[in-house]
Parts: sequence; structure tokens; C-alpha cells
Amino acid sequence: MNKENFFNDVYEVTKLIPEGRVTSYGAIAKYLGRTGSARMVGWAMNQAFSEKGVPAHRVVNRNGLLSGKAHFSEPDMMQQLLEAEGIEIKDDKVVDFQSKFWDPSKELL
Repeated sequence: MNKENFFNDVYEVTKLIPEGRVTSYGAIAKYLGRTGSARMVGWAMNQAFSEKGVPAHRVVNRNGLLSGKAHFSEPDMMQQLLEAEGIEIKDDKVVDFQSKFWDPSKELL
């Protein structure tokens, strides 16, 4: 699988994350059969702004931290987008992360 195809697959999964939910880089990688490729999912998210309709703000690290926030146009844009969807953020982390977590391996059966 080449990088471009992988990135496109990541974007397609990301588009399926429901509003008000979040997932992790690792969960997307696992769903795509690429366990251990969470960092590549992160690279895809860093470039997602050139793709229409990819809600990159809904992808966080495995602990619920907004680790990709530096790649948004404004430093607090990722938090603002999540809060607009009803997700509470405290100290750059999703509050009650487990209840907001969307696992594509379970949800997309």
C-alpha cells in the first residue's frame, strides 16, 4: 500500500466519525490493518486540510490529548471545533474520553 492510498483510506475512515465523538490515530491504523502505524495516521491528519470534509479535529491521541492542535490555523481551533460538538476539553484533553471514543473496528462492523 502506498502512502497516498493509505492517506486516502485514513480520510475515508475519518469522515465516518460521528459528530460529538472522537477516535485515536491508533484506532484508525488498527481498523485499516496497519497496527503500529498511528504516526502515519497523524501525518495524514497533518495534511487533511487540503481534503474537503475530513473532520481532523475528531482524531486525538490514545489518551484523548489534542496532540494535533498545532496543525490547525489557530492554536485553539481544534478545541473550539470539539466544544462546538459538545465535547468538553480540559487542559488539552477530552473529558470523559472513554464515553466519547469511537472505535472504527467495533462501530464499522
